[in-house]
Amino acid sequence: MSATFDLNERPDYDDILQTIADYVLTYQIDSEEAWTTARHCLMDTLGCGLLALRFPECTKHLGPLVEGTIVPNGARVPGTSFRMDPVKAAWDIGCIIRWLDYNDTWLAAEWGHPSDNLGGILAVADHLSQKRVAEGKSPIAMKAVLEALIMAHEIQGVLALENSFNRVGLDHVLLVKVASTAVVSRLMSANRDQLLSALSHAWVDGQSLRTYRHAPNAGSRKSWAAGDATSRAVRLADIAMRGEMGIPGALTAPQWGFNDVLFSKTNKDQKIKPADKCQLSLPQAFGSYVMENILFKVSFPAEFHAQTAAEAAVTLHPQVKDRLQDIDKIVLTTHESAIRIISKVGSLANAADRDHCLQYMTAVPLIFGDLTADHYEDSFHNANPMIDQLRSKMEVVENEAYTADYLDPGKRSIANAVQIFFKDGSSTDNVVVEYPIGHRRRREAAIPLLKQKFQQNLATRFPAGQCQRISQALQSQAELEGMAVHEFTSLFVI
Repeated sequence: MSATFDLNERPDYDDILQTIADYVLTYQIDSEEAWTTARHCLMDTLGCGLLALRFPECTKHLGPLVEGTIVPNGARVPGTSFRMDPVKAAWDIGCIIRWLDYNDTWLAAEWGHPSDNLGGILAVADHLSQKRVAEGKSPIAMKAVLEALIMAHEIQGVLALENSFNRVGLDHVLLVKVASTAVVSRLMSANRDQLLSALSHAWVDGQSLRTYRHAPNAGSRKSWAAGDATSRAVRLADIAMRGEMGIPGALTAPQWGFNDVLFSKTNKDQKIKPADKCQLSLPQAFGSYVMENILFKVSFPAEFHAQTAAEAAVTLHPQVKDRLQDIDKIVLTTHESAIRIISKVGSLANAADRDHCLQYMTAVPLIFGDLTADHYEDSFHNANPMIDQLRSKMEVVENEAYTADYLDPGKRSIANAVQIFFKDGSSTDNVVVEYPIGHRRRREAAIPLLKQKFQQNLATRFPAGQCQRISQALQSQAELEGMAVHEFTSLFVI
């Protein structure tokens, strides 16, 4: 580039954009484990959304922007009577899915919840399936939803393996926007140029900051941020399908691309230092690895880095429940990511603040032997001062081996240990839990509990007969895959 002009030669689309597009358009999923896990993921994700409908702070966000709007072939929001355009329906579905921090998780250099993408996937597939039938065509089958879910998991998860967006202050919902954009464009029958255009717009779009996930600003936006991202993906896909031109160098354009603007560290003068210039990487080819290794939240609606701490606390509950006043200190041994994300002291302002506090999520099961969504509400917290008393006695320390195993691709553990020390000098054992029950290494034990969780969540919203019909639809892989999307979503209407 000269001092007086730029060389205006339009580049080819960035390699990463082309790799994502080619994966979505051409890859054939042949992993039986991935297909089965996707069915369980669909089941669990919808159940998490239904449970969230119990909470007014969630439901106040739902519904059309203009009350009374009627949308032909409108997409359904499970557990409600709403039928809306796919953009707002995606927002609502994504919102209820993520509200309670109970759906699946992926942990690597970046974190996230790949089933957040179901918001856009289900909204678009439901609308298009109804539209096709109205036009005398065959509907879209649920196999397309499961396929899109597997691919969205893969795109989000592989991009998270080595690319730490949190290190530069960006929220992981960026990856929801990118993954959802790719798969909903495919559902809309995008060609390669349209899909590349949509993807490029997802990367150059404004990206969310992590401000609302961390002390002292943690709040409820973290519960609807993914819904916002998957909804934005539907809008960008629609823009591209209308013929909007793309931005080929969205990632790599010097000075103006994503890498230089948002993915590089800067000094105080806001000048990019060569040593800190970052480039997005794809450490492995796309396949079905992420869905096969996804982490289910089975036991607790809690930020995933605290799942094993809560499990250890439940184990210790019988030993400490009658000695809470005698506790001198509590030592939490954990990994670096947990310390950076959810270890906090001081007052907790709201439910969203509490479900991202390691100490809170350990104290509650120590006292009560369980941790549920209701335990984060103001009314519960204010009625139980012992929670904050125990928090004040906690010491959080890092075990470097836990940190290394967390990052080890062959392990991906999420280890925590809890030990209680009493005023008389006695102590409990140091209870260590390396892998939560939703981890692939404990998958066999997790699936029956995951189904039980789903049944309990269904029962919070529907009568027994409707629960049975929904459960039946999700029992058989072959029958679910062959079912029309709009027939499946109609099972969830109230």
